[in-house]
Amino acid sequence: GTLSVTRAHFEKLCAPFFNRTLDTVKAVLKDAKLQPTDINEIVLVGGSTRVPVIQKNLQDFFGGKALCKSINPDEAVAYGAAVQGAILAGVRLSNSTELLLIDVTPLSLGIECEG
Repeated sequence: GTLSVTRAHFEKLCAPFFNRTLDTVKAVLKDAKLQPTDINEIVLVGGSTRVPVIQKNLQDFFGGKALCKSINPDEAVAYGAAVQGAILAGVRLSNSTELLLIDVTPLSLGIECEG
C-alpha cells in the first residue's frame, strides 16, 4: 500500500530533529565565539537541507540572510574532499592558487533518525 504524508504532518513529526539542527548551529557558533551576524555565507550540505522548513529555520536564525544555493548540497562534501586532496597533494590549478581551506568544524553535523 501507499501512505501519503502531508508536508505539515511531516514537519510536525520531524520538528524535534529540525530543532536539534539549530541547537547544533548555536553550539558551533558559541564554540567559535561568533554571532549569527558574523556569518557571511550559509552553504547547505546534504540532501536534508532541501527540506523547506530547514531552509526557513536557518534563514530566520541568520536574520533573513540568503542561503547559498549555488553549490549542489549532494556534491558539496565530495567537492570539499577533492579540494582538500588537491591541497594535500600540492596540486596547483590556475583557479585554486589563492585557495585557503580552514577546518572550522572538524565534526559531522546533521540529523540522525532514531529507530
